[in-house]
Amino acid sequence: MPDATALPVPPAACVPFVLLLLAIAVLPLVVPNWWHHNRNKGLIALLCGGAGAAWVVPNLGAHELGHAMVEYGSFMLYLGALFVISGGVALEGDLRATPAANTAFLGVGALLASFAGTTGASMLLIRPLLRANAERRHVAHTVIFFIVLVGNVGGCLTPLGDPPLFLGYLRGVPFEWTLGLWPEWAFMSGLLLAVYWIVDSRMWRREASRDKARDLRLREPLRLLGGYNLVLLAAVVVVVALVKEPEVPHAHLVRDGLLLLLILVSLVSTPRAAHASNAFAWGPVIEVAVLFAGLFAAMVPALRLMEQRGAEMGITEPWHYFWATGLLSSFLDNAPTYLTFASLATAAMNAAHPELHIVAGHVGGLVLIDPQIHAEAAHQGHLLLESMSLGAVFMGAMTYIGNGPNFMIKAIAESRGVKMPSFVGYMVWSSVVLLPLLVVLTVLFLV
Repeated sequence: MPDATALPVPPAACVPFVLLLLAIAVLPLVVPNWWHHNRNKGLIALLCGGAGAAWVVPNLGAHELGHAMVEYGSFMLYLGALFVISGGVALEGDLRATPAANTAFLGVGALLASFAGTTGASMLLIRPLLRANAERRHVAHTVIFFIVLVGNVGGCLTPLGDPPLFLGYLRGVPFEWTLGLWPEWAFMSGLLLAVYWIVDSRMWRREASRDKARDLRLREPLRLLGGYNLVLLAAVVVVVALVKEPEVPHAHLVRDGLLLLLILVSLVSTPRAAHASNAFAWGPVIEVAVLFAGLFAAMVPALRLMEQRGAEMGITEPWHYFWATGLLSSFLDNAPTYLTFASLATAAMNAAHPELHIVAGHVGGLVLIDPQIHAEAAHQGHLLLESMSLGAVFMGAMTYIGNGPNFMIKAIAESRGVKMPSFVGYMVWSSVVLLPLLVVLTVLFLV
């Protein structure tokens, strides 16, 4: 059987992975109508994933590909559970769209994102937010901040919040570790909410008096459909947090089986009115499934190459990992980007501390170092994982293609008549709002 850790990986073996990432980033902009169909995404994913697998099996061994696809299955069940269960909760009604009410709404969404996932929270809350602001003329800025806060920044407190963090959990990061990111979450969320309140207050003063009066007059009480799905969402949190090795034998099989059961319970029991209110459809999760099947197959040699030669990139300090992971996550998918730099980090730690023997690709090894024995290494490992996690989650908000919910939120808003900025226009907004805060975050927490 080939020794996967010793066999040098040629850069050419990573070409299918790079091509698939480029396709995800570029094709929606170049041929949006063609890319819109999931069968075309599936074709690209099959070609790139198949090419990657064709190199992996004879060179690294079929077990390497098998491990990656088992991880893919767990990943998709987690995403599927959040997508299906949150899709069964419909929040109907209307509230007055004042700056204070909108800010509170975004704050609740930023917290919910960590427990229902950024996709689940976004799909649950974007429609009520748009209904509340239907009488206002200036709404695009609210959707932009919703993408930033609910679709991205808010999701860093649990592995349920964002796909990269769940992949880290699958690779050994303790479930409760991400709760330690609450100072950074509070810093970013608090300042973003303050900036939003200032911006929305100015926009509120520009609204016509008749629109403000109509907004007050047409308020409707909130009504929750399929509310028991919130209990199922809580069950997802419990399952992911508690069903793990070594406490539970064959934990991944038990966890995946329970998640599948929760999906089926939600599908069978959710009233049709809740799905209809949310315009529930399988398209988004099918899109993720076909693309990630290709990514998980094609990224195996890329991760191995990073472990072997990543030190040559000159990325050494935690803040280097933060910005490198984050900037790539802005234009490429943040989940494989996170794993790529996690492989680099584990290799760098092994090179600096050979006595640690961190298993290649075992992200959790960065934060499971005994501080009583290796105090410096334990501190460094924590900072490295913190930097990569925050970079992948926070900077997914920099572009429309940085994270899965971004385009979905934009599409829903435009279907409701909101004129959203262009790709470049959105980047101007996100750069002006986010970049100064990210620089301060780097100085305060990562240097």
